[in-house]
Amino acid sequence: MSRTTATGTAVAIPTARNVDHYAYTVADLETAVDFCTTVLGAEVLYRLGPVEEPGSDWMTRQLGVHPRASAQIAMLRFGPDANLELFQYTAPEQNTQAPEFTDVGGHLIGVHVCDLDEALDAARRSGRVRVLGEPRTDEDGPTKGNRWIHLLTDWGMRVELRQLAAWLPYEGDTDARVYRPVGDWKGGLPGALGIGHVGYTVADLDEAVAFFTGPMGGELVYRVGESVDEETARVQYAASGAFHKDTAAIRLGPVTTVELSAIAIEGGRVERPRNSDVGGHHFAFFVEDVERAAAWLAGIEGAEVLGEPQLIVDGGPIHGDRWVYFRGVGGFQLEVLNMPPGMPYEAHTASRRFGPSPEWTNR
Repeated sequence: MSRTTATGTAVAIPTARNVDHYAYTVADLETAVDFCTTVLGAEVLYRLGPVEEPGSDWMTRQLGVHPRASAQIAMLRFGPDANLELFQYTAPEQNTQAPEFTDVGGHLIGVHVCDLDEALDAARRSGRVRVLGEPRTDEDGPTKGNRWIHLLTDWGMRVELRQLAAWLPYEGDTDARVYRPVGDWKGGLPGALGIGHVGYTVADLDEAVAFFTGPMGGELVYRVGESVDEETARVQYAASGAFHKDTAAIRLGPVTTVELSAIAIEGGRVERPRNSDVGGHHFAFFVEDVERAAAWLAGIEGAEVLGEPQLIVDGGPIHGDRWVYFRGVGGFQLEVLNMPPGMPYEAHTASRRFGPSPEWTNR
């Protein structure tokens, strides 16, 4: 049974507090960690690995990967309002070609800034990004006034820098709001405010919107469509051809906006990457009660819980962490977890994970 906040906003996953972290599988973990810490000002919280179970099918049951897969993991504090988990897998039958932004499974991280030009200049000076085109301003629609640009990092991640307009047209039509980070991201790009949004390309937008605004407890903020000609697609998106993109912005708890896009492009990949493939990804919800959340998810149409809730009791940096993965519609990888205060990693660094938030609320 879902609960509601004081504002009356429904929370579907029982005991959910916030989106805890975003996770991506990369080709080279060291390069990714170095970029995030030196260019974006992230802080390493702990490292794990190898995570493997060579004598059983545990990796398949719990993580949805080949039973002989092995992972190295780094968890980072990613600005004022997010945590970032990076994986490097070795696995039989691993796909090492990450999906393009226009493919199903494509994705990006959106860093919101108060001065796009200043932040972009600093990113260029790092020598570690490919800047796609020039900054663009949305000229009409629900996001009129936003300025943005895409960057490709030297480790394969797509980052969007976005400067939000002070007022956006959609705000006249709904009480829903995108998350506007207002933090001071020390050590990051100049004027970086936080992770304002994350983007994922899906096969069926209506299905994905129904799932994330229904059982996942999100709130639809706006939908917008865009047709992109071949030249703009190549220059601004590094895409292989003209495409049409339909996007839904969903506020998912107190500090997260998820942008789901369905992209029609000739020759695009339609097979979502697995967790162990380069470009695989998931994100996780912090919940107060993992067992209760998992039992509820097991009865939700479109959700599939992988294995059973797990408790880490190895004496390592996250001893006491309780978690379980699940899949959403279209095979979207997700997780619920609970980390009690006073985790062992805290004895070795002054940096701390973001969260949990006092309560789940979409505005």
